[in-house]
Amino acid sequence: MRLASRQNELSRQEDTVTTEDVLLTADADGVRTLTLNRPKAYNSLTVELKERLLAALREATDAPEVRAVVLTGAGKAFCAGQDLKEHVGLLQAGDPSPLRTVVDHYNPIVKAIVGMPKPVIAAVNGPAAGAGAAFAYASDLRIAAESANFLMAFANVGLGPDSGASWTLQRLVGYGRAAELMLLARTVQAEEALRLGLVGEVVPDGELAERAHAVAAKLASGPTVSYAKIKQVLTIAAESTLDEALAAEDAAQSALGETADHREAVEAFVAKRKPVFQGK
Repeated sequence: MRLASRQNELSRQEDTVTTEDVLLTADADGVRTLTLNRPKAYNSLTVELKERLLAALREATDAPEVRAVVLTGAGKAFCAGQDLKEHVGLLQAGDPSPLRTVVDHYNPIVKAIVGMPKPVIAAVNGPAAGAGAAFAYASDLRIAAESANFLMAFANVGLGPDSGASWTLQRLVGYGRAAELMLLARTVQAEEALRLGLVGEVVPDGELAERAHAVAAKLASGPTVSYAKIKQVLTIAAESTLDEALAAEDAAQSALGETADHREAVEAFVAKRKPVFQGK
């Protein structure tokens, strides 16, 4: 019954999806799902898709009704990274914009994911390569389908890492493993990704969308203002001294202690009931 109910909910959700070519947006249960929608091109990143994704992430950041975000891909791939056909075509036409895409597109997208004051879940439904893999690494949680895989392919085209991969990947798996994955440019299948710590969970392909939504919905019903501070403190602590980390924790606790969510949690504990959080 619960599965049937969820399937009906997803069907209703499809009716509210707004489609603007390369990106799909759907809202349900406080969760905004952003779906890269170039399935025939393995959701490779054109200028249009990069600009749409950045705008959608910024919109989700500012939208009070959005309390968690799921990033995924349409079809068989999560994201194959840069669309090299467009890249080469623009360069051959004398357009210099591809040379600025890291600064104009990739860096802002990664900053929007990492800096979003709401949980971001990457639902990796298939291959994730280059910048596509980097977007997943920048997310707070990663859930992979069994058919998913990850590839840092930059060396294969004579380039170095971008999209924050040099920062995020070694924080997930350590310097030595990150160097191996980038230098050898080898594909990591889902089960190995789980062992390495690249993802937190692997599920059957047909269950990924529902599982990712369930996790996101659980977070969306939680103290999202607390989640924002947790993300902030973790980022600070990743490259600070112990004293600096302690100071960041103290500042976060002082601010959170004044929130309505904290008061609600304490009152609910005393009353032996489940708290109802508002993200305030």
